[in-house]
Amino acid sequence: MGAQADTRLVQQVYESFRARDVTSLMNALGPGIEWQLPEMENVPFAGTWRGHDGVGRFLQILTETQEILEFRPDQFVAQGNTVIVLGHFLMRVKATGRNSHSDWAHVWTIEGGKVTHFREYVDTAAVIGAHSVSPSLVEAALRSG
Repeated sequence: MGAQADTRLVQQVYESFRARDVTSLMNALGPGIEWQLPEMENVPFAGTWRGHDGVGRFLQILTETQEILEFRPDQFVAQGNTVIVLGHFLMRVKATGRNSHSDWAHVWTIEGGKVTHFREYVDTAAVIGAHSVSPSLVEAALRSG
């Protein structure tokens, strides 16, 4: 596949994600997919997920823990078998009611017409902060309880 076809495949993955079409999304991934996010304390979907089962579990946990308010891939850059996508998100964490927002970079590796590796770079402090209960919330709960 060339850079244009690889870019189109990644665009289709984003379209499937936005439509919550897990079947189409999984069809774009190779069976040995490695899906990496930074390690982040108190963020249940952080870390590395492997294979279709792992990515499916990642998507399930993501959906259970966050509400997507905005998710926007803005720029696609392809070279060789790599597609880099720059974008932005705004999410609400269901457990805390707090929002996180960040610009992000996604690096996709394509082999044989399938995604074999995904890696996200994001503002980890923003994500961790939204998933963490702040000390002032804990103190207020203890005073009222």
